[in-house]
Amino acid sequence: MRPRYKDLFHALKDPDLSRADAAFDAILFDRGEAIPDLVECYQQHAKDTLLRFYAVQLMGFSGDSRAIVLALNDPEADVRAEACRALEDLRAKQAIELLRDRVRDASVNVRRAAREALDQLGGR
Repeated sequence: MRPRYKDLFHALKDPDLSRADAAFDAILFDRGEAIPDLVECYQQHAKDTLLRFYAVQLMGFSGDSRAIVLALNDPEADVRAEACRALEDLRAKQAIELLRDRVRDASVNVRRAAREALDQLGGR
């Protein structure tokens, strides 16, 4: 992972909300360029739900849905639901079948997010 992003990912968890927000905005500004680092952040922080959530959320602004698909099977419902919302935001019609699988998720929040994404993508 490039040092710039490693520092920014660390700052996302800063108790000073202005620093955390600034880190989020800096990554958001880079969007597509940050994708490899966001994927690596997601994969390397298996025990850190908040960082995985932020990585998925930021990938949702990237224009590239391929990396978000990983998060549809995340152990945490909040991350899976965010992955559904990110795919909706990206208008990722190629993920319709994967979203249909999430309609049967154990979590009501994930099921709701998947249904909403499918409604927007025309996949219901």
